[in-house]
Amino acid sequence: MRVLVTGGAGFIGTNFVLRTIETRPDVEVTVLDALTYAGNADNLSSVAERITFVRGDVADAETVDRLVGENDVVVHFAAESHNDVSLRNPEPFVRTNLVGTYTILEAVRRHGRRLHHISTDEVYGDLELDDPARFTTSTPYNPSSPYSSTKAGSDLLVRAWVRSFGVDATISNCSNNYGPYQHIEKFIPRQITNVLSDIRPKLYGAGRNVRDWIHVDDHNDAVWTIIEKGRTSETYLIGADGERDNLTIVGLILELSGRPADWFDHVTDRAGHDLRYAIDSSKLREELGWRPRYTDIRAGLAQTIDWYRDNESWWRPAKAAVEARYAEAGQ
Repeated sequence: MRVLVTGGAGFIGTNFVLRTIETRPDVEVTVLDALTYAGNADNLSSVAERITFVRGDVADAETVDRLVGENDVVVHFAAESHNDVSLRNPEPFVRTNLVGTYTILEAVRRHGRRLHHISTDEVYGDLELDDPARFTTSTPYNPSSPYSSTKAGSDLLVRAWVRSFGVDATISNCSNNYGPYQHIEKFIPRQITNVLSDIRPKLYGAGRNVRDWIHVDDHNDAVWTIIEKGRTSETYLIGADGERDNLTIVGLILELSGRPADWFDHVTDRAGHDLRYAIDSSKLREELGWRPRYTDIRAGLAQTIDWYRDNESWWRPAKAAVEARYAEAGQ
């Protein structure tokens, strides 16, 4: 099997490529990545001789058409993905998440290729903190930021191309990922690298916003399960029953790092900060037999902390600039 991975030098895409090489030696991998600030070709240095890497824009129709034609399956991770950045400048989100997905769809349509489209639970908006419900595939879309709205739009494009043109595609909407290689602007790696830098972690508002956390390896194993067993045109939700509020996550990071439980600062809450996400992944589990391995978030966080401690040279050069941007916003 020849697989084209868009956004394969970003956080989740990097881990997908590394796990694919580790677990599926018969798969030939080509990576397409524009290497924006969130992509890093060095992430793939350990497998550089076993993959083909192409630096390019997912909205570049000529490059995309050529690469799709050379591969059997497209796994579409490429996306602008940070909510805070989308509030400051939505334009790249429209280009990458909407125009990029359209470009991929037209290429797989021309060449008759299989597509798996990676999306997010943020397309559903949020749930009340005391609501027992979880997102399902029938939950109406209700995005609340330029990021989530462009991801919702990309999902709808995929569904339209399946119905209108018979494109062979599946979609997955996943809860919040954590693990190695995640950019330090994101919540968990920011707090971990703060602690490793002797900086007090920063907590939006009261810290009661809830996310449904999943280790990136569990997410990517689920993606492969969908590629191999999923039914065309179907949407699968990926989650690991990892609901925790942000205060709890900071507390676990402090505990695992040997710091006092109150060694953090409250900062101004983010505009439009969704209250709670929660995924019902029963369809994926019952139909396709997938199960998460990291069912204990403490173990997953401990592994993640160890990775950032052991790979300071990977994140340290960007740390000062990231914290300066947050400081400008009072966060």
